[in-house]
Amino acid sequence: MFFESSSAALFVWLALVVGVPVVAGVIAGRKLRVRADERRESVGVVQGALLGLVGLLLAFGLSMAVGRYEHRRGLIVQEANAIGTSHLRAQLLAEPARSRSLGLLADYTTLAISLADDVPDRSSFREIASQMEDIQRQLWAAAGDAMTTDPEGSAPRLYVESLNDTIDVHTERVASVRNRVPGTVMIVQVVGSAIALSVLALHLTLLGRGVTSSLMAGAVVVLILFVSFDLDRPQRGLITVPFGPLSDARAAMELSPAAEGP
Repeated sequence: MFFESSSAALFVWLALVVGVPVVAGVIAGRKLRVRADERRESVGVVQGALLGLVGLLLAFGLSMAVGRYEHRRGLIVQEANAIGTSHLRAQLLAEPARSRSLGLLADYTTLAISLADDVPDRSSFREIASQMEDIQRQLWAAAGDAMTTDPEGSAPRLYVESLNDTIDVHTERVASVRNRVPGTVMIVQVVGSAIALSVLALHLTLLGRGVTSSLMAGAVVVLILFVSFDLDRPQRGLITVPFGPLSDARAAMELSPAAEGP
């Protein structure tokens, strides 16, 4: 549910799940205010312990989501570098492997951009990934032909090395977009935040401080939860992983080859 929903639906859902307990806490606090002196101290202790626990959960969840987001950004750069290196080394191959590899690498990069701009787990995402794997096999076959043609040369060996890196990084990138914060952790964050905020609203109402503070606290928690979940939804939410390095690598392939083949 956290990954399939739109950003608007996710935000509304979080606001309801967190907001309803806050309102319930305010209502309960007003009803219990008559004998508030008996309950303030005990409610305050529980409220402080719950807020501390929820603070740790929110920080833990946010750090996990940010770490995954930064890892995905880094893999985009790594893949662009690996493809670019393969393209440069392919220019040193003998024909016909040279022309075939350069053309396949251009098509491969175009698909890599489409994959980076697509939503994981959609049928289109799986189809693009399958097409890229098919081009990988064609590139490897062309590299094998280059090795057969020039078994003693260094250019085919260097090209095979960079092509292997390109294939490995692609596998890592596909795995990274499917590696998300466990749903159990997200549910604990939401439920724990809702309970802690309801107790906070109860405590503040017993102290006669009104609902403004409770609503502000709820809004901050909802915003933190939303950002944490949105960071972990590549290309689906408001915070997306940029794929500029891949676009730059594809644009560089439109230029004339910097080196002539043997």
